[in-house]
Amino acid sequence: MAEVHHRFVTVQGRQLFYREAGPRDAPALVLLHGFPTSSFMFRHLIPALADRYRVIAPDHLGFGYSDAPSVDDFDYTFDALADHTAGLLDQLGVTRYAMYVQDYGAPIGWRLALRNPDAVTALVSQSGNAYEEGFVQEFWQPIFAYQQAPTPENEAALVPALSLDMIKWQYVTGVPDETRVDPDTWHHDHQMVSRPGNDRVQLKLFRDYATNVPLYPRVHEYLRDRRPPLLAVWGRNDPIFGPDGARAFARDQPDAEVHLLDGGHFLLESALDETAGLIRAFLGSHLKELQRAGANGGRPRRS
Repeated sequence: MAEVHHRFVTVQGRQLFYREAGPRDAPALVLLHGFPTSSFMFRHLIPALADRYRVIAPDHLGFGYSDAPSVDDFDYTFDALADHTAGLLDQLGVTRYAMYVQDYGAPIGWRLALRNPDAVTALVSQSGNAYEEGFVQEFWQPIFAYQQAPTPENEAALVPALSLDMIKWQYVTGVPDETRVDPDTWHHDHQMVSRPGNDRVQLKLFRDYATNVPLYPRVHEYLRDRRPPLLAVWGRNDPIFGPDGARAFARDQPDAEVHLLDGGHFLLESALDETAGLIRAFLGSHLKELQRAGANGGRPRRS
């Protein structure tokens, strides 16, 4: 079993927490989590991949064990979260890497790829949306309404999204056997988003999510022009980002692998072995390129 290290690094004056495992000189794989979780969602995936890769899983600012400044002290945007992720990778000396993106991790990852396309060796999207077809309207309509008109009424409609019941709903909806989902997941996430002031952080990011859809055409152009190896592995019953979002990747990257599994939004809780197997096979098929990336993507920067 791989040793997983739990570390902090200071980026732009704020502490970011990250989990890391695997050989330092192995190809780098960066895992970017979504809402409302943290790198905690990768606690089982990291050991499953760390025999062959240097796996790095940060907590975004405002999530998990990373700093969570108030909205008065920090302007929470997806641009800012991408800035901090880039700063983390720079401090770790990671210059080339594959990415796994899920939920909020996708708009952060797309920004990183657009800023420096040469850095990205491969993409794994697990409910990491890049197409309007991916939005399940029933879930997203209250968020869209809040983005267009952040009134007290529209804000009040979103507050339940931070409740224990709704976080549990994200984990168990669409899962064929709910007993496979560890209750620690929704209790852990709820504890973190319930910290004083964190509700304002999450509401701010709900609003800023509106900046992501206009970015999609640039992501599509990147996929067409660069043709990065891409694996989309989604739950076919995901109530947040539907399977059409996974299928759409093949429109711009015809070589994309698309797999729809019997599950929901958090496949790593209910279909870990199947998902990890697909990731290992996918990355293994591109191992020569990733090994070349490891030559300069896995060494810490010397001061």
